[in-house]
Amino acid sequence: MAGDLPNRVRRLPSTLAPVLALIAVTLVGGWLGLVVLGSISEPVGPMNTRMSLHPSWTGDTKVNVSPLGALDLDSHDGPLALQVDVSALDPERAQALVKHPERISGLQDEVARDVQHSTFQLAAQSAAAVLVGATSLGLAVYRRPGRAMAAGGLAFVVLLACGGTAYATWNPKSVLEPRYSGLLSSAPSVVGNARSIVSDFDVYQQELARLVTNMTKLYDAASTLPAYNPDPTTLRVLHVSDIHLNPAAWQIIESIVTEYKIDVIIDTGDLMDHGTTAENGFTSAIPDLGAPYVFVRGNHDSLSSQQSVASRKGAHVVDNGESIEVKGLRIAGIGDPQFTPDRSVAAEGDPSERVAGQELAAAIRRQNATGDKVDIAIAHNPVAAAEADGTVPLILSGHLHHRDIGVLKQGSRMMIEGSTGGGGLRAVENKTPQKIMASVLYLDRDTHQLQAWDEITLGGLGLTTAEVSRHLPEDVKPGRSPTPATSR
Repeated sequence: MAGDLPNRVRRLPSTLAPVLALIAVTLVGGWLGLVVLGSISEPVGPMNTRMSLHPSWTGDTKVNVSPLGALDLDSHDGPLALQVDVSALDPERAQALVKHPERISGLQDEVARDVQHSTFQLAAQSAAAVLVGATSLGLAVYRRPGRAMAAGGLAFVVLLACGGTAYATWNPKSVLEPRYSGLLSSAPSVVGNARSIVSDFDVYQQELARLVTNMTKLYDAASTLPAYNPDPTTLRVLHVSDIHLNPAAWQIIESIVTEYKIDVIIDTGDLMDHGTTAENGFTSAIPDLGAPYVFVRGNHDSLSSQQSVASRKGAHVVDNGESIEVKGLRIAGIGDPQFTPDRSVAAEGDPSERVAGQELAAAIRRQNATGDKVDIAIAHNPVAAAEADGTVPLILSGHLHHRDIGVLKQGSRMMIEGSTGGGGLRAVENKTPQKIMASVLYLDRDTHQLQAWDEITLGGLGLTTAEVSRHLPEDVKPGRSPTPATSR
């Protein structure tokens, strides 16, 4: 009996090999079937689309809107991804919708029907494609109908498993938080308004209708972009940081201000590189940015740098815990206690930052006690900024040259911005320049509560293309308007 064990072990690989071969034939055949036969062309509203399924590690849905860019939706998990290519637009139906906006209200039901019909069509087409592909390859490899049918059956089981995984992990909120890549000027029109996305959300097809409406407007008449009309109930704040004397940043900021109709710009420091008097001419571009500019000093900004910013029209400097009101928002901040323009100056470290942050928090508490509550606290270094936790709903900082966003222990949300200057001019000396980062924050005009934010990322020093990802706070639930923060 014991002597049979080595023989069984030796026979195991020979038994397993045919099974693995059959699995390989099934997967390759099914994939080939999807590539060749697994796509359909169907209208969705006024748009003609081509839909297809593709093998994927992460799932998700990708909507290609050539030549404007693409939207990625975290719609589901699993080994199959859905791709939707907008191939053409019915010009008559599109122009009718654009010229008669009242007809857009009926677009929701139309899109819902089209999407449901297309989904069933794609599922049936894909199932047939996988079965044909796996069975055909099985027949070509084995030349035995039994093995070919086994490959087809296994492919059907795999397809059902993939479909079940997608259904179980389906995320209807994904259309509220799209990730856009493409032309920077197209981004706000494609992604849409933050407030209307939250308050008008009822069911998934409503958001699909909104997406189709945006696309229809983008392809209007001569394929020119319409003007972006932001929801009047939101204040739009552009958060920038760590420009480090890069003049390209001014062009980027001005472009974002124009495209997104920004109300207020907040710069959380390190505008300069060495803080010298010779660098102060760099601030001359501030009056031309197109929106009020609120600045807090960073560790590369000297007091001379701060004074230069303050001297510019449209600029506001916050320091020593003082607060100002801009566009109805009350903003308090404190300049970085350390001035370290180069390595010849030794940094004092985190203790001095914490002391500065405690001074900021104390000043905010005094301000809140007067009844004029502070909405946003700003400091360059996150160590200092975190000390304001619990005194305001929103804290902004920079310094790290990468994004980091989270809710602190006492309930304040802290948003650390990356470098809007791509690390500064010295960064271009590297083989791969740092990415340029900025964020658009959508705040309720009445409550000043954060509704959503767009993270804008430009590769290197490029100004034309961008990646924009929409995010909603965890406490913003689809179908209701957010309530004001109670801890301020």
